[in-house]
Amino acid sequence: MFADLTQYLWIMWLSIVVLFVVVELLTLEFTFLMLAAGSLIGGLGANLLGLEWWAQIGAAAVLSALLLFLIRPLLLKTLHKGADLTPSNLDALYGMAARVTRDFVDGDGMVKLDNGETWTSRAALGLILREGDRVSVRAVHGSIVEVETRPTPTPPPVPTAP
Repeated sequence: MFADLTQYLWIMWLSIVVLFVVVELLTLEFTFLMLAAGSLIGGLGANLLGLEWWAQIGAAAVLSALLLFLIRPLLLKTLHKGADLTPSNLDALYGMAARVTRDFVDGDGMVKLDNGETWTSRAALGLILREGDRVSVRAVHGSIVEVETRPTPTPPPVPTAP
């Protein structure tokens, strides 16, 4: 009258693999790919070998853990090997030099960054800045950059002959 559900475990393993692959396509972090591979090789493989359901779950769990902790870090390292570490977008603005284009009144003014962009700006710590002063970007708050004065470089001391 009742069917033995353990004979249909292979369908469950395939469903889990498909689910993990779909989630991996959305996240792209290799985590669910490792879980899918562990479920496919460990769970479905153990099922096809005729092992009990608890052994299938154990094999899938052990293999998934091994893949997560041994293979995934190597894949991520290889993937990010040639990554460009140059800051871009807003990250590139921090510390960038700029020239004041409009005197600061009540702490607000305009600056032209060295990349050619003109930004509304706010002076850090209530500095008084005049047109032509050199500043650097301290922080970005939406469409306003917070600037501070650039330290003037001091020339290295000239060695004296003995």
